[in-house]
Amino acid sequence: MKITIIIDLIIFTLLSSGKKFRWCTLSDLEQRKCAELSKALTAVLPLATTNSFTRISCIRAHNTYDCIDKIRVNKADAVSLDAGDVYSAVKLYGLTVVAKEIYEKGNCVFAVAVARQGALNIHQLRGVRSCHNGARWTSGWNVPLGFLLAKNDLSWDETQPLNQAISEYFNASCIPGVGIAAPRLCALCQGQKSYVRDKNHFCETSTSEPFYGSEGAFRCLKNGVADVAFLDHLALLTATEREQEEYELLCPDGTTAELSEYSTCNLGRGPGHAIIARHNFQKITSKFLTMIQNLFGRKGKERARFELFASAPYGGKNLLFQDATQHLQLLEEHLEIPYVLGLDYVALLKGLGHEGSSLDNSVVRWCCISAAELRKCEHWALSVRSYPLVCVQATSMTHCIEMIKSSEADAVTLDATHVYIAGKCGLVPVAAECYGEGCAPDTENTEETWKLIRLGRKALSPVYAVALAKKSAKQINIRSLGGRRSCHSHLYSPAGWLLLSRYTVGALENDTENCDIDSTFQSYFWKGCMPGADGNLCKVCVGDSQLEGGRAASRCTANHNELYYGNVGALRCLVGNPSGRSYGDVAFLEHSNLLRNIRNLDSSGWAKGYSPSDFELLCLDGSRAAVTEWSGCNLGPIPPSTVMTRPVSITKIYDFLMKSQESVRTKLGSEFHLFQSQKYGESDLLFKDATRYLVHASHMNYKEILGESFFQLAESVFNCTPAGILDFCRQDICASSVN
Repeated sequence: MKITIIIDLIIFTLLSSGKKFRWCTLSDLEQRKCAELSKALTAVLPLATTNSFTRISCIRAHNTYDCIDKIRVNKADAVSLDAGDVYSAVKLYGLTVVAKEIYEKGNCVFAVAVARQGALNIHQLRGVRSCHNGARWTSGWNVPLGFLLAKNDLSWDETQPLNQAISEYFNASCIPGVGIAAPRLCALCQGQKSYVRDKNHFCETSTSEPFYGSEGAFRCLKNGVADVAFLDHLALLTATEREQEEYELLCPDGTTAELSEYSTCNLGRGPGHAIIARHNFQKITSKFLTMIQNLFGRKGKERARFELFASAPYGGKNLLFQDATQHLQLLEEHLEIPYVLGLDYVALLKGLGHEGSSLDNSVVRWCCISAAELRKCEHWALSVRSYPLVCVQATSMTHCIEMIKSSEADAVTLDATHVYIAGKCGLVPVAAECYGEGCAPDTENTEETWKLIRLGRKALSPVYAVALAKKSAKQINIRSLGGRRSCHSHLYSPAGWLLLSRYTVGALENDTENCDIDSTFQSYFWKGCMPGADGNLCKVCVGDSQLEGGRAASRCTANHNELYYGNVGALRCLVGNPSGRSYGDVAFLEHSNLLRNIRNLDSSGWAKGYSPSDFELLCLDGSRAAVTEWSGCNLGPIPPSTVMTRPVSITKIYDFLMKSQESVRTKLGSEFHLFQSQKYGESDLLFKDATRYLVHASHMNYKEILGESFFQLAESVFNCTPAGILDFCRQDICASSVN
């Protein structure tokens, strides 16, 4: 309370003293517009009011980073910058974001690639001349480079500077602000050269460089200096009819489109401009922005005197603010940068090395969801020492998705339902598990191995969801499960949650008023164990007394710390714990390794005397079948589990997996096996034990891997079943562009 009072007193003192608010400008034209703003303020709010906002000082800077430095050392107070520079201002210079520019479609901009009609497509960029609106900017650098890396068109060994990789990719470029370390990336720029810093504008982030900004990048293309220009869609809003006829957009699928089709033909979205200031000046800056917007914004009371978001009267474009700005959105204080610029965007910047080189850039951080997975992962790391692996702890698959999206981890293997969730959260496939005899290469020939890796969809064999009961429980069939005790591998599992919603509960078809699958399961079954759920569906769970915290801490957790988690856990639940108590009537699981898991009940000491003949499958027609007849008695096919990561990390993760897989497979006498988990006391750790090989999947999107039927079922279920992880992902400022 005292601190707030002190801050308010400081602000009052500054305002009443008539201290000028200092706006940083990047060109003579901005100086002119800023001066007109000052005149308009003085006319509207006479000095007699003793209001500091009647006085504004325009501080000329050499480039955007000079502005950032001037604000940092208290020689200027605020400026509007591209989101890439905003991130640097916050992370590297300790400044804060006060407000965001909001355009017709929100704060985000589409990153587009523009070329002359018929000259190029997106797959022909290597070796061409390029112009970009700015180094480390959203639409000229971050999004397009992230796109090229994700498509593996641009090769980048993260031990080398990214500038070098770009220099080797393009023939020559103009990327204002890239610096002197990569001369080829400035070769096409046309700003004035001088050994005197204030007179040197060559390749600088100021309008004194003719090819600076999105307007400049487009100008570079129109002047015939470059073959392709990377810029934001705002620059296309004012394209002339002739420009619409002569130029086109390059779409991600290799096609082209008219300039007006940027919302469907773009390389991705990212945040636009935002206003930065010092932390101790945030409140004053907010008041200043509120005041000038109320006076001179789109709906300003004094708009006839001065237009805040118009630059034509001063002979330029995007002066002080982007001309497309509809209004300024003020931000609450102390808001962390991922929630200002978006989780995906910040993760992209980290992946592109915006904070400099770090250990995180050179290692693969694999997400583990239990103590058992952590043990296996650590053994994996020791087995592939030449390929750095770090094991990161999470509590569930959904937690792993959060960590990867927030750049706290890099990769994880997910079941099909979680692949759907991860896809909705902006993650992408790297490799898919392949099951069955046809997956493992039967030759040492590397060429044959690579043919297998590239098989794609043809190699993605499914597993099947089955309902399992004891043979002795004759009264149980698929149509009499209401009020029974149920065992599910985990919340959101394909077999025990998603497919079950269609075939057993029928909630989507029979109850249009309540299609919330979670609540329907709670009322349908008497009680059960669905790790990760709550209420009735945790009452049969047992946890693990051997772990720190005991049963209470691990009971019903969505990981192997709950002994009834996963396929083997659901089987344990069906037969009961070693004392013969806490058991279910039916188990919903996957057919893979079912026979082996049943046989392991005895050898593991879990339950004595069980064999496959003691169990039967429940078929959809109400009949029962032997456990070996899963192909004709099942709840449906399940797409393969898939390794997911952020788009910018695809190549790193894929290379690591392929090298790791080959290294482990060919290392004689190795005690570590990537697709075996029994020695760690559980099954399906990190990967399914049924996996024979990992196959290339980064050329596919998650919808293709899941298939139309499974994807549509997931869509219908999650449309009316709340999921905290999807809420987490939807809060991202550009989330609407993800799918």
